[in-house]
Amino acid sequence: MSLPEKIKQLASRYAAEAVANRRHLHQHPELSFQEFNTARFVARQLRALGIEPQEGVANTGLLAVIRGRNPDRRVIALRADMDALPIVEANDVPYQSTVRGVMHACGHDVHTASLLGTARILQTLREEFEGTVKLVFQPGEERLPGGASLMIKEGALQNPAPSRMIGQHVAPNIPVGKIGFREGMYMASTDELYVTVRGKGGHAAMPETLTDPVLITSHIVVALQQIISRNCSPRNPSVLSFGKVIANGATNVIPDEVRLEGTFRAMDEGWREEAHRKMKRMAEGMAEAMGGSCEFTILKGYPFLKNHPELTRRLREFAVDYVGAANVVDLDLWLAAEDFAYYSQVVDSCFYRLGTRNEARGIVSSVHTPTFDVDEHALEIGTGLMSWLAIRELETEG
Repeated sequence: MSLPEKIKQLASRYAAEAVANRRHLHQHPELSFQEFNTARFVARQLRALGIEPQEGVANTGLLAVIRGRNPDRRVIALRADMDALPIVEANDVPYQSTVRGVMHACGHDVHTASLLGTARILQTLREEFEGTVKLVFQPGEERLPGGASLMIKEGALQNPAPSRMIGQHVAPNIPVGKIGFREGMYMASTDELYVTVRGKGGHAAMPETLTDPVLITSHIVVALQQIISRNCSPRNPSVLSFGKVIANGATNVIPDEVRLEGTFRAMDEGWREEAHRKMKRMAEGMAEAMGGSCEFTILKGYPFLKNHPELTRRLREFAVDYVGAANVVDLDLWLAAEDFAYYSQVVDSCFYRLGTRNEARGIVSSVHTPTFDVDEHALEIGTGLMSWLAIRELETEG
């Protein structure tokens, strides 16, 4: 039996366990940097496989290694994130979240269960490959400063140091059974914006006696969009969006201040820094010109994510060998952000997408929504594919 056939057989054999693990994690989600029970669950599963994890990395993260023959030949790392989102789940499923207001709405339950399944396959086959596979179970992908940055600071990419890093993420826009790759620039940097506009509030019927921060804020929000439309090159797309506006007045009361919260995404570091300066200068200047003031705070987040071209090209070819050319698709640039980007700044990395969509079953919702779900057949594909990619990459010369 060929190695890919053997891996597919094992992935099929362990699929029910992977689904059960995913459902357990989905029912018991934990927010970023609070993944204590999740970490304990992962540690138990690893120990049951005969793999002793290193716990407490970045507080709730775990590391583990699977050593094949000649373990010093090469080391590659596989990563899964474990945190959930502050969302009330709307799915009526047996594995619905039991934690009110917390939900695995971005597929991290799938990522964790898939990497556990991959660990089982690789542990079973450890006499059939040379080198070492490092497992990285990471907390806090959804919240700055990002668990990846903390894991790196605490030695996740040392002792042993991987020469390659591979990450997998669910893709609700790609049908189950298909895999997506993109060489080079793939995902955007992300920054959080916190803006406070101050004026002088009072009775809404007496605007001549006020400095209206609501009006000032309205002008600022519209004006800031000009920074994107009139300064950003189409070759380096970016996005500015404000998702939270608090003006705590009433129908007849103008408040003293308005607070905004938003996000800025970019694909170029030079433009990112320039945009920061332009946004801050425009907002503060406009508020001052209208008689108020503006405090513009930028919390710098994840860098852009760039897939190493040669590594990604190889992994794409390996994926074709495993799932067939018809099931490997090219990805577009995506202005979402991922803290896997931190790994890609340190070690040759590839972040690919695992199709989870099934229109016939109504599994079509996007990530970060209350109705997000996946076709769980993706777990069998994901565990097998990641095992195959890891083994093939360990075999690659250079």
